[in-house]
Amino acid sequence: MAIVRWSPITRRELTTIQDEMDRLLDGVFGRSSFSQDLAQAFTPAIDVEEKPEEFVVHVDLPGVSSKDVKVTLTGDTLTIRGERKLDRESKNGGRRRVERSYGSFERSFTLGTPVRSDKVQATYRDGVLEVHVPKADEARVREIEVQVGA
Repeated sequence: MAIVRWSPITRRELTTIQDEMDRLLDGVFGRSSFSQDLAQAFTPAIDVEEKPEEFVVHVDLPGVSSKDVKVTLTGDTLTIRGERKLDRESKNGGRRRVERSYGSFERSFTLGTPVRSDKVQATYRDGVLEVHVPKADEARVREIEVQVGA
């Protein structure tokens, strides 16, 4: 049998080295890389756009059922709550690796201007929640024509 010098940089990709280090550290600290309890908390990405007549909020919620999402408005504070659930059932009794984030989330935004809570609309399509929050009439930007004096 020939002795071959092991060189991680030339023979293996950097990601393989990282995987091996993760496995080593998981073994030292008693964690398994296949553990379902290690998933990080799920925090969806959100875009908030202010237009002259309304606020528009887009929330990326892939894998979240629309029935698991709740949108509330209290005063000028918009709150979006929900949960992305992990299917804990493993088919064929095999092992699996879980890298996606799961769990409950809550995001709140103070809009800073009076809004019309009776006109808020929320739609959910293709994993994206879109919320339209109209501004109250007194909060809308109005352009005032300047009169030229004689």
